[in-house]
Amino acid sequence: MQLSLRQIRYVAEVARAGSIQGASRSLAISQSSILAAIERAEDEAGGALFDRRPARGVTVTPVGERFLLAARALLAAEGEFERAIDTLAETTPPTVRIGCFEPFGPLFMTSIIRRYLDEVGQVEVSLMGGDQSEMHAWLASGAVDVVVAYDIGPAFAASCTPVCGVPTHAILPAEDPLSERIAVTIAELAERPLVLLDLPHTSHFLLAVFDLYGRRPRVQMRTRTYETVRSAVATGLGCSVLNMRPLSSASPDGRGLVRRPILDELPTPTLMVADIYGEHKPLFVRRLIDLIRRFFAEVGPRGFAVTLPEREAKLLRL
Repeated sequence: MQLSLRQIRYVAEVARAGSIQGASRSLAISQSSILAAIERAEDEAGGALFDRRPARGVTVTPVGERFLLAARALLAAEGEFERAIDTLAETTPPTVRIGCFEPFGPLFMTSIIRRYLDEVGQVEVSLMGGDQSEMHAWLASGAVDVVVAYDIGPAFAASCTPVCGVPTHAILPAEDPLSERIAVTIAELAERPLVLLDLPHTSHFLLAVFDLYGRRPRVQMRTRTYETVRSAVATGLGCSVLNMRPLSSASPDGRGLVRRPILDELPTPTLMVADIYGEHKPLFVRRLIDLIRRFFAEVGPRGFAVTLPEREAKLLRL
């Protein structure tokens, strides 16, 4: 094979960024270098990897999908090798790199990082918040040591440690008559306009909750931020469905909204920690995973989930 790892990385970045120009900016290299890498990769793959659309970026072809699947596995192996060399000693590196589903940052990750620093000492923590697609790319490229995510969308090509199940629940304006109820149904929520957390894979999962019962609501507003969902619901723009509730005292719910369990039986996403070390996790990763599991065990289902009492016992994945 005439392709270098650097050229494979260029091609993978084009797919992630959605354009050659975007990949050029993020990698700080010339577009000509990226084009040369794509041409070499297409020669090796025997077909076009991307459909190029002027002024609209690129889309990945079926040949490109197969190439990228193999490329990401190779890049992940490269990242694993590099970090294995760096962590031969059972020590904490100068910087611990964590990726997380973006809403998790203010909801609970800052509290976990505070505990982690109390246990291991003063190291630098890099916390990157993103959507499911971005976390897949970060792990594959070795940009992070672990990610904290839900098991929705494509499976992570990594070692995954389950932490807890987090059922879908409703959030409602405080003045909505449903807020007086102990629990609500999908049919009742579907009659109201929806404020949707519109992140890749997340929005599909949340809408599928309604599709299970054939009652998809009218989407009133889409937003990529958890905080905006809360604000929109509190101001009466509609109801919403979410999974995690705030665990940090730094980001409590305001008075304008309430959370209620959903009576219907729904799929329950699992919060998990994914890493690329497999059975050979360095000490600092094992400590972090153990701390996250202890954190949710101590908080307990009533602290992190909004569900019916009889469903709480099965949520912890310990």
